[in-house]
Amino acid sequence: MKKIFMFLAVMGVMAFSAQNAAAQDEQAAEPTATEEVAAPAENLDGPEEVPMHQALKTKFIEGGAGFMALVIACLILGLALCIERILYLGFSKTNTKKLLVKIEDALKNGGVAAATEACRNTRGPVASIFTQAMLRLADGQSLEDVEKSVVSYGGVEASKMEQNLSWISLFIAIAPSLGFLGTVIGMIQAFDAIMVAGDMSPAVVAGGMKVALITTVGGLIVAVILQIFYNYILSQVESLTIDMEDASISLMDILVKYQENK
Repeated sequence: MKKIFMFLAVMGVMAFSAQNAAAQDEQAAEPTATEEVAAPAENLDGPEEVPMHQALKTKFIEGGAGFMALVIACLILGLALCIERILYLGFSKTNTKKLLVKIEDALKNGGVAAATEACRNTRGPVASIFTQAMLRLADGQSLEDVEKSVVSYGGVEASKMEQNLSWISLFIAIAPSLGFLGTVIGMIQAFDAIMVAGDMSPAVVAGGMKVALITTVGGLIVAVILQIFYNYILSQVESLTIDMEDASISLMDILVKYQENK
């Protein structure tokens, strides 16, 4: 449920931001009568610079609301999933060295029960794996069984860290595909215009070619943005997995020494 609420919160923030941007565009699009009169005089000095968000909005409309809306939807959903994964992985980080020292001290002073409590009071997948190991050690299971449980729960935690990555990769693949689909439709529109006009002048085919190029660029930009986030998330998962495996080996060494000195 926490993951669902986190995802919905991210989607809500992004939707609220988009709504504010649209409201600002509408306000900017309503010049006063004084500004309308003064506009020709200002244009005498040179072309007026168009704001970035206004230029993007214009290109979005020119690319066709249908396909460009789908491309933007891929971007919003993909970014929401990326942000959710980044937040989840950020909360999953644990100071393993400090935790191992705490476990070793707890085993010396309070035994397995104290070590189990120390693991439970620490957040993150590493602490969850250590908790399962301590519970099995408290049940009197052998170190081999404890090691098997560490390996099994390590795989479970690694799978949790990789959740939703398949959806992100799906949006990375869909976005340029939608752009290319818009390209094909734009080319069809250009050839239809040639058939109707009976002429192949640049003015006839410019509209369809423009739609084709804008949709392609939009899809590629979305794919590049999501790919950067996707690779960053993969690097974080890999780093956490390596840290998890290293900490599990150190834990087994501590448990072996504890059993020998017991």
